[in-house]
Amino acid sequence: MKVQGVVHKYNDNVDTDVIIPARYLNTSDHKELASHCMEDIDNEFVSKVKDGDIMVGGWNFGCGSSREHAPIAIKASGIHCIIAKSFARIFYRNAINIGLAIIESKEAVEAIESGDEVSIDFEKGIITNLRTNQSFNTPPFPPFIQEIINANGYLNWISKRENKI
Repeated sequence: MKVQGVVHKYNDNVDTDVIIPARYLNTSDHKELASHCMEDIDNEFVSKVKDGDIMVGGWNFGCGSSREHAPIAIKASGIHCIIAKSFARIFYRNAINIGLAIIESKEAVEAIESGDEVSIDFEKGIITNLRTNQSFNTPPFPPFIQEIINANGYLNWISKRENKI
């Protein structure tokens, strides 16, 4: 699997209450959640983001509450992957569960700027900044994680596996 998109970059400790403010948690509609994604720290995000874009963050991305709404809002906004220096553990698992690709790479985060175009080859574990031509190696996802992401989430992955039995 490969993705390519424009980078939207944020700092350290982006918490789930900033990703999707609690005042919008009264809906389960993914597009409605996406329409408020990041608005408390970047009120232009929803007008700038395009399908296939990449989000980049610093340390401890997705800290805060354990709500699934945060990765859902990011994914529904059009983001296909988040690269961060580190992720909060529950956010990491929630992102995989909903089929949102996430990568930890301190080196890539430090070299990538907002507005850069980035290409990611998940199978080879290569992140390439197309502006600078710099490439960064990252461990590829294990095959079953790639399958979950390709299936658009854990529940879809389980359903596909059950249909093969």
